[in-house]
Amino acid sequence: MSEPLPHGSPGDTAPDVLLTGLLFYDLVFTGLGRGPVPGEEIWARGMGSGPGGIANLAVAAARFGLRTSLATVFGDDLYGRYCREVLAGQEGIDLSPSRTAPTGWHTPVTVSLALRADRALVTGGAEPPYGQDELIGDPPAARSALVHIGPEPQDWIAKAAASGTRIFADVGWDPSQRWSTDLLDQLSRCHAFLPNEAEAMAYTRTATPEAALRALTDLVPVAVVTRGRDGAIAVDQDTGEYAEADALDIDVLDATGAGDVFGASFVAATLAGWPLTERLRFAVLASGLSTRRHGGALAAPGWGGVAEWWREVVADPGAGERRRTYGFLADRIPVGVGPPPPDAPATPL
Repeated sequence: MSEPLPHGSPGDTAPDVLLTGLLFYDLVFTGLGRGPVPGEEIWARGMGSGPGGIANLAVAAARFGLRTSLATVFGDDLYGRYCREVLAGQEGIDLSPSRTAPTGWHTPVTVSLALRADRALVTGGAEPPYGQDELIGDPPAARSALVHIGPEPQDWIAKAAASGTRIFADVGWDPSQRWSTDLLDQLSRCHAFLPNEAEAMAYTRTATPEAALRALTDLVPVAVVTRGRDGAIAVDQDTGEYAEADALDIDVLDATGAGDVFGASFVAATLAGWPLTERLRFAVLASGLSTRRHGGALAAPGWGGVAEWWREVVADPGAGERRRTYGFLADRIPVGVGPPPPDAPATPL
């Protein structure tokens, strides 16, 4: 195995990835089969906990060796202190742009019920006292930024794009169901857009993921449409490449954060200069591997998880097709990569 292409130049301390967003403390229950009904108590067969929300992206990026800088808000409470320690102490994420909220604002908590290949969420919390533009200010030089675009444009994204930062954007579900196409105007600042198929079709007013992808290629250099159990499709206008990647046949334990792992993995492979097909297959693989563990952020496989999976494939006489599909990993996995990342450390519960 050989070293992957380096991230940044020697001596460069600028972030590879700049992130900002809302942090949650996640408590995940798995093995439920179905959700509870009023008046009923059911027992889960598994449980996990750890940082969630924007932490999903940050941890996934850091575990692939990217210098990751995160601007978020921590509550001055047990959950906030725990999340800060995990992100900075265990994962090595730069939290210098982050802030601790004044007393009285608590770290939001999400309870996730993993139901088959999906999940239901219940969150308690309030809007943070600092917005993303206030947290970031004048954005530092960064090779990329992973952003979540919404109805209102964020000033810091425009500043970052103008300074040469490559913007990778996703978008969330629109509860109003209006799917305003005005949101797509923000793609003029972006290098890549990575919505899921439902979002892509709704915003482009198309009937199929393929049609949505074609519409998005007119708006952004790199368009990706994720399709859950059907994998993903993508077009890179800069290189003229089109790619498809099938999802892995994996028994899903918990899908929390899988989309975030996909995005961070795609950024890592893009910064390393891989061909589009490899970028897409790598992101689909990492996303799939994350669903085999509890939780969002701490389920990210990192290089250790990818290397362990690849060793299993190489040793399996019946995995010839997977060896052909993912053979590029033999030249991409770093030399001497360690074991898979650990499970969540002791939690405050």
